[in-house]
Parts: sequence; C-alpha cells; structure tokens
Amino acid sequence: MNDADVSKQIQQMVRFIRQEAEEKANEISVSAEEEFNIEKLQLVEAEKRKIRQEYERKEKQVEIRRKIEYSMQLNASRIKVLQAQDDLVNSMKEAASKELLRVSNDSKAYKKLLKGLMVQSLLRLKEPSVLLRCREVDRKLVESVLNEAKQEYADKANVHAPKITVDNVYLPPPPTDNEIHGTFWHGVRDFTFLSSGGVVLASQDGKIVCENTLDARLDVAFRQKLPEIRKRLFGKMEA
Repeated sequence: MNDADVSKQIQQMVRFIRQEAEEKANEISVSAEEEFNIEKLQLVEAEKRKIRQEYERKEKQVEIRRKIEYSMQLNASRIKVLQAQDDLVNSMKEAASKELLRVSNDSKAYKKLLKGLMVQSLLRLKEPSVLLRCREVDRKLVESVLNEAKQEYADKANVHAPKITVDNVYLPPPPTDNEIHGTFWHGVRDFTFLSSGGVVLASQDGKIVCENTLDARLDVAFRQKLPEIRKRLFGKMEA
C-alpha cells in the first residue's frame, strides 16, 4: 500500500470518527434538551399546583370570612328582633302596671279586694299570729276589714281567728300623677319605691312571708303567662 492509499484510508477513518462523534454529540444534545424540557415541565406543573393550592387556600379563607360575617349579621338581626319582642312584651307589662294604679281609686272595690288578699294570705300562712304590712294610705281601709277577714279565714280553715298586727313600717306609697307620667312614658318603672297596693303578711318571726301586693301578683301572673303571651304575639317567629 502506497502513501496515497494510506492517506486516503486515514482520511476515511477520520471522517468516520468525526461523523460518529457528531452523531454522539447530537444524541447528547437531544437527550439533554429532552431532560431540560421534562424538568422545565415539572417545575411549571409544581408552580401551577402551588398557585392552585394558594388560590384554594385564599378562596377558603374568603368563604370562611363570608360565613362568619353572615353569621354575625344573622345574630345581630336576631338580637334586634328579640330586643324588639322584649320591648313590646315589657311595654305590655308597663301598661298593665299602669292600670293597677287605678285599682285603688275605686274605694269600695279596693276594700273588697284587700279583704280577699288578706284572707288568701292567712290561708297560705296558717299562722295563729301574723304581721301585716300595707301602704300608709291603705291603713284605714285595711283596719276596716280586718275583723271580717279574720273571721272569714277562721270559718274557712276551721280554726280560731288569728291575731293580726298592722305594722308601722309601710309598703312604698303610690306614685303621684307626675311620677306616673314621668316613669311610664320613659319606659321605666321602679317597683322598689312605688306600690300599686295590696298587702304583705308574715309570721311573727318573719320566717314565712306571703307577698300579696298587686305588683307581686302581676309579676307572678306575667311570668306564668309569658310563654302564652309570646306565642300569641309572635307565633312561629318566637325562637
């Protein structure tokens, strides 16, 4: 083999090696590009998931806040409704209290009522000796029916007539006309300092007390009838 043939063969080998190298380089380049694209796609998907999760988290927060705000508004509305209902019920009681103040204006009817309250209290106490407390303005009326009340109780209970002592400490007085208008029109009535009448009887040792004032009876009747009053006023609206 001469030099020309050797040179030709070497060039062929060089071309073959170069071609093989180029092909290998292309394979590496393609493989690298594919790996890059896969990794890029994975990063993009990861970021998308992260964004979706963040969006869902914020969406849940918005929904929770919306529910909380709705609940607060609903509760506030319910409170307003309940307050309005209470105001209406209380206004009815105030109106009834105002009417009680007129009971003692009819002396004859009030005298009969006082006797009945005294007999009822004696029947509850069943004591041989009791202390009676009334308004100072009612003392004469009370004393005028005292013996009748004692005898009526004795006949009903089949016992001896009890001893009744009228206390010198009195129940609160009735309100004046100015107090009536000033108190009721402002929606407040102080039961501590005003009295519509009636009596309070107690055992001599003070351990047993029967409060039979008109105000106390109104309170009892109102508490007992309150569910019925609310049902009639508000029906199914009442929670």
